[in-house]
Amino acid sequence: MKKVSVSIVVPVYNVEKYLARCLESLINQTLDNIEIICVNNGSTDNSLQILKKYAEKDKRIQIINLQNSGLSVARNAGIDASRGEFIGFVDSDDWVDNNFYEKLYNIASINNCDIAVAGIIRQNKQKSVYDLHFKNFQVTETLQQKFKLSDVPDYSYVWNKIYNAQKLKFYNIKFPVGKYYEDQYFTPQALLKLGKLITVTDVFYHYWRHTDSIVKTTKINKQLQQDALEAFKYMDNFIARYNIDTSHCTRVKKYRILGLTLMKSITKSNKKTNILLNCIKWNAA
Repeated sequence: MKKVSVSIVVPVYNVEKYLARCLESLINQTLDNIEIICVNNGSTDNSLQILKKYAEKDKRIQIINLQNSGLSVARNAGIDASRGEFIGFVDSDDWVDNNFYEKLYNIASINNCDIAVAGIIRQNKQKSVYDLHFKNFQVTETLQQKFKLSDVPDYSYVWNKIYNAQKLKFYNIKFPVGKYYEDQYFTPQALLKLGKLITVTDVFYHYWRHTDSIVKTTKINKQLQQDALEAFKYMDNFIARYNIDTSHCTRVKKYRILGLTLMKSITKSNKKTNILLNCIKWNAA
């Protein structure tokens, strides 16, 4: 059986508008020896039909069908089914650069690293923004520096990284079932238990922000609120337990009158930026 370098886990639930874009970016990866594990999480639209169509033309695509059990269950099922040296995650409304997995895999392998981290471009119909952009290759094996180099907890996302699959399974690092903000649990454990981490330059995960996103909805239900509180409390406790310096994180202070934000002060890595009326920006001394 041919060696699989990277297993890519793609949870799928009612994303017929975006799924083809995601799959096109994966089947066109410059790294050929990948497997694409698509976990259909009880979709009721045409997502499953789209998956079957792509699986017919690309044998690297594997479909796992589940009842709708949530994102964590889908990702965990993908981990269990994976055969690759490394594991990566892609949300089915997002996509990656065509050389994404080749670059992360090669650089992680050459430098004997367990985690490779790429940049993030946040996109919607109007604009695209660099959320995370690495300009240098940097390697570390200390927990403190892993948090700093990968910009956690500001960017605790799991999908702009690949992970050593053997160690991920050995330490049984999984996503918490039945909770939102599941990355807040997975990421610190992966950074703690796995070995060296490397940042990778000039390759990007494309994060699609659409209006019907769970975390963007204006009608936030009680479970979402409760899960958010628990997840960020877990991260805060983890940071305190391991005495991690988070001065690299973004801190935002808002100045409001009658509920209207007149100015925001954003501090990151001791650099302060002020934004007046959400349009005039200047750096503070």
